[in-house]
Amino acid sequence: MRTLLVLALTTFMTVPLAPLTASARAPRFAWPLAPPREVVRAFEAPATEYAAGHRGVDLAAPPGATVQAAGDAVVLHAGPVADRPVISLLHAGGLRTTYEPVEVEVRRGQTVRRGDRIGTLRPGHEGCPAEACLHWGALRAAPTRTYLDPLRLLSTGPVRLLPAVDTTHPTH
Repeated sequence: MRTLLVLALTTFMTVPLAPLTASARAPRFAWPLAPPREVVRAFEAPATEYAAGHRGVDLAAPPGATVQAAGDAVVLHAGPVADRPVISLLHAGGLRTTYEPVEVEVRRGQTVRRGDRIGTLRPGHEGCPAEACLHWGALRAAPTRTYLDPLRLLSTGPVRLLPAVDTTHPTH
C-alpha cells in the first residue's frame, strides 16, 4: 500500500509585523473574546483611507464579557472617542488593534500580554444584531495607513503533513 503525503492546511494566517530575523518570530494573536465566538459583521476594506467600509469585525457576545488583548502590546488609548469607550493597542512593527465598546480596565502606556484582560464588553454597538458586540479592528500605520481584517491575525496552529491512503491503487 502506497502512502501519500497530503498537505493538511489549517488556518495559519499570521501577519508579519516587521522584517523577521533569525532571532525574531512574528507575534501570534488570539481571539479577544472567549468562546463561543460569532462574527456578525465581517471586515470590508475601504478603497481609500476615508472611503466607506467596515474597518474591523463585529463579534457577538453577552454584555460584561471579558475582552482580552489579542497580542502583546502597549496601550495607546483607553477612554472615550466620540462618546464611545475605546481601547487601542500598539503591537510590534506598528500594528494597532482597537476594541469597542469596552469598559476600560487598562491605562495609557501600560504593557499588556496576549490574553490579558483589558476590559469588559458594553452593550450599545450600533448595528449589532445581538445584545452586545465587540468591534475589533486592526490598522498598520506605516508606510501607509492600511486597515486589515483582524481575523487574519489569528493562528489556529501549524501546518502539518499527514499520511493518506492512495485510493487509486487499492491493495488487499
